[in-house]
Amino acid sequence: MGIPSDDVVLIQEPESAGDPSVITVSCPDKTGLGCDLCRIILLFGLNIVKGDMSTDGRWCYIVFWVMGRGERATRWALLKNRLLEICPVVTMPLVVDEVAGLVQRPRVYLLKFSCYDRMGLLHDVTQVLCELELTIRRVKVSTTPDGRVLDLFFITDNKEQLHLKARREETCDKLKSVLGDSMTNCEIEVASDDMSCCVNASPLPPTVTEEMFAPELPEEESSVSPPKCSTYSSSVSGNSSLSVKVDNMLSPANTLIQIQAEDHKGLLYDIMRTLKDYNIQLSYGRFYTSRNGICEIDLFVVQMDGRKIIDPQKQEALCIRLRMELYRPLRVSLANRGPDTELLVANPVERSGKGRPLVFYDITLALKILQVRIFLAEIGRHVIGDREWEVYRVHLGEGHELSASHTKIEEQVKKMLMGWD
Repeated sequence: MGIPSDDVVLIQEPESAGDPSVITVSCPDKTGLGCDLCRIILLFGLNIVKGDMSTDGRWCYIVFWVMGRGERATRWALLKNRLLEICPVVTMPLVVDEVAGLVQRPRVYLLKFSCYDRMGLLHDVTQVLCELELTIRRVKVSTTPDGRVLDLFFITDNKEQLHLKARREETCDKLKSVLGDSMTNCEIEVASDDMSCCVNASPLPPTVTEEMFAPELPEEESSVSPPKCSTYSSSVSGNSSLSVKVDNMLSPANTLIQIQAEDHKGLLYDIMRTLKDYNIQLSYGRFYTSRNGICEIDLFVVQMDGRKIIDPQKQEALCIRLRMELYRPLRVSLANRGPDTELLVANPVERSGKGRPLVFYDITLALKILQVRIFLAEIGRHVIGDREWEVYRVHLGEGHELSASHTKIEEQVKKMLMGWD
């Protein structure tokens, strides 16, 4: 017997403007469930301002208080359906391990169209694909000297309906309504292995690899903390601070991880993604954002075997990874590549293969606001060290053509990605 799906996910919309909406999830537990829920909420453009999570190892109860960002209207019914899809059903074995199961990869399609370039074109296309629930896996965009743009988008369909003619026609019609008569053709087909090889990610210059992907912590981090309690605290920006503490003395059954960090878009997702990658299970957690933009997080966790994290090396590795993820959740760089200016943005990929949502959307929106044209864009995956990264490379043309300085472009992109006003 199961329980009605309406009781698994409940969404209470705000009674008045400025109040948060409340999302409640009650379902069987599984490793990484908190990460998956946070990712969906981030995908819908919502910010978690408060959270309360608890589980007895078999059943979990989660409450998120969320606020919208920007002017995008939240499709609450669709959000509820997407949250339901990732919640284990009662008839499934309790404490589901996502890695242990066979996860069917979604079918990848190639969307190919051409049109004439204009300001904000790529962002408008990205917005249409997001609204249609089409996930951009990879993209290659190029502009010819006469101003014609050839776009190759490798996409997956959250609805899993792109094999239907009606769904493909809907996608092309939506793009046509945005691009107008400048769009000359639109084709969608299943992407073969040969097609994927044709748009493999270009290799990154060694200087980029060294600068963008070097493990980076604030200069104050210089010594190894005692095994019993790994502690770190330093200034991040302005008067805010980043602090990660691990304590095994407070609870007889769980390791306590205490985090203080400056708020940013997807903060809780970054934390839960890290715990998921380390196969750390959450027993109880609280998340709170203060008025000055500082977040306080208390997490009581155990390892996969149900025991506390006792090994000092495991403690230190987890603390260092959390510090890095919160200190630089995304890497942004702007540099000259010959006569062109290239913007690079990189974010870590979950071990499950999922990347951070809406990154390309935020990049293109920031450039559209600055009235900066995009002449070439590429999304690719790169394995650097022991991690996989999703790298966005955007060519902005020659420096003298830019309507904003390098500093202003980099700052605007960072602000958009981090959700800072």
